[in-house]
Amino acid sequence: MQLIKHAHACVSLVKDGGRIAVDPGTFTPDAKEVVAAADAVLITHDHFDHFDEDLIARALDARPGLRVYGPLRVVGRWAARRGQVVAVADGDRLDVAGFDVAVSGDLHAAIHRDIPRVTNVGYLVDGRVHHPGDAYHVPPAPVDTLLLPTSGPWTQLGRAVDYVREVAPNRLVQIHEIMLSRTGQESMARFLSPAALTEVPLTIVPEGEAITV
Repeated sequence: MQLIKHAHACVSLVKDGGRIAVDPGTFTPDAKEVVAAADAVLITHDHFDHFDEDLIARALDARPGLRVYGPLRVVGRWAARRGQVVAVADGDRLDVAGFDVAVSGDLHAAIHRDIPRVTNVGYLVDGRVHHPGDAYHVPPAPVDTLLLPTSGPWTQLGRAVDYVREVAPNRLVQIHEIMLSRTGQESMARFLSPAALTEVPLTIVPEGEAITV
């Protein structure tokens, strides 16, 4: 399948005519176009940089065939749209627009003791690509391509390194990078490399470009 990298935490996955989008939030300038092109949208949690509530609400109104998946905290606000929205939780397995999606995880990574932790799930798509949202949860299955968050108030280099070592993917692709300059992204890539702390080089995919995964 093809993975298209959008700004920050958002990616699209395309295969055999099916297309899903994960985490089109307010930090993704083309989120409206991303959602319009997708058969389904997966949301990891309800923080604004991953979830644009107004955008999704308008899309659900405009497109009865659109499906949106996410934790109950996300989709529960549209309880009347049971045919369009689906609440997911750790352990669920779904067929979404022709993709096999396994759901795992439960909570957002800790930011600070004074900030409550919200529900956060990760999605392993076709047993190959894992989007963890904002968490270092290790999915209960092998991962070929791990989408790794590299910036944010909850991220930590040491935790990220240990996470990569635990997951042991074949490929790392950067996401959640908007708070890093180009120099910062390249610095993270050096730390997360076989020459430094992990066995897997970090791939930086420019916004709008696609790779095969």
